[in-house]
Amino acid sequence: MSLENKRKKITVPAIIKMKQDGEKVSMLTAYDALMAEIIDMAGTDIILVGDSGGMVMGGKENTLSVTMDEMLFYTRSVSRGIQNALLVADMPFLSYQVSIEKAIENAGRFLQEACAEAVKIEGGAVMAKTISRLVAVGIPVMGHLGLTPQSMHQLGGFKLQGTKKPAAEILLHDARLLEEAGVFSIVLEKIPGKLAKEISESVSVPTIGIGAGAGCDGQVLVTQDMLGIFRKFKPKFVRRYAELGDAIEKACRNYIKDVKASNFPDENESY
Repeated sequence: MSLENKRKKITVPAIIKMKQDGEKVSMLTAYDALMAEIIDMAGTDIILVGDSGGMVMGGKENTLSVTMDEMLFYTRSVSRGIQNALLVADMPFLSYQVSIEKAIENAGRFLQEACAEAVKIEGGAVMAKTISRLVAVGIPVMGHLGLTPQSMHQLGGFKLQGTKKPAAEILLHDARLLEEAGVFSIVLEKIPGKLAKEISESVSVPTIGIGAGAGCDGQVLVTQDMLGIFRKFKPKFVRRYAELGDAIEKACRNYIKDVKASNFPDENESY
């Protein structure tokens, strides 16, 4: 590891202080140790083990069928590749909605069994009491408002949220309730940029946007989207910093061509 990558371990208080200092928070997803190590060495502040892993890694149509066992496996794997970033694990569908006691048990498993340092929970007012109890027993919580994928059927799909005044007012109210409940940050997904900026200015904890404009206190993308590896579709809010999917396909085609033509391995690649 180079000297520039020898930085202090990122903690929950450090993330909160970033907002106070006017420093933007960077967050990316990871589902395995190798990708986590690369992202960590690059200097990202937070690595999220999203339930999006069910779609990105498992080929599922949505996140609803992702299980605790799957998320614990992904999180344990990612933890082995991290030295500096804060590790946050997504709590999957029905792992925290059934009861507060079940939420504490499952969130605790992420910290105890998978070395996560915080969990992420979708939902506003309805989850405030659960979040408050989790925080009270020492489990840091990241909130998630706007487009909440685990509620996709109720929302009618992956649609832009908060476009009407009543819905926008509810999101603003929910953000304040989550702050009162003790979250250390809030993901704002797929809401108008103006609303995201208003929410960000109304709470003391960092907001992390995904499809929510530049007015948030930080940003998150699914790494495979950002790198151009996931190619089934490209949301408007994704900026591709590379086209690795094309590069990987080309490399595989060249490998297959060389194998078929008996050009690999050559003498230097043989014992």
